[in-house]
Amino acid sequence: QVQVVESGGGLVQAGGSLRLSCTASGFRLPDYGMAWFRQAPGKEREGVSCISWRGTTYYADSVKGRFTTSRDNAKNTLYLQMNSLKPEDTARYYCAAAPLYYCSGSWSSADFRYWGQGTQVTVSI
Repeated sequence: QVQVVESGGGLVQAGGSLRLSCTASGFRLPDYGMAWFRQAPGKEREGVSCISWRGTTYYADSVKGRFTTSRDNAKNTLYLQMNSLKPEDTARYYCAAAPLYYCSGSWSSADFRYWGQGTQVTVSI
């Protein structure tokens, strides 16, 4: 059974850092493209970062230079390192997976079949 579970969210002051984790089970991370999405109250879900099954990464303009996505194939875990956090980063963050997915400059939530329950990130002023 394919499953992804996010963790690592919390409350942080503006300028601080958090690292989110997404632990995968039922499949091998290198065989899947993985993405982080986020959704704030009253807003549409937006893509944050995407890592292709071959390892290339892409980021939303709003997080470039501040967020880094990586994966540990041995631990079958995806990460999102978030630095210089801003109040506008406050959202529920979701991990998503799609087999052999190749990320390009834009990636859609409709492309991803498997989703976690999300983890809340709140950035205070």
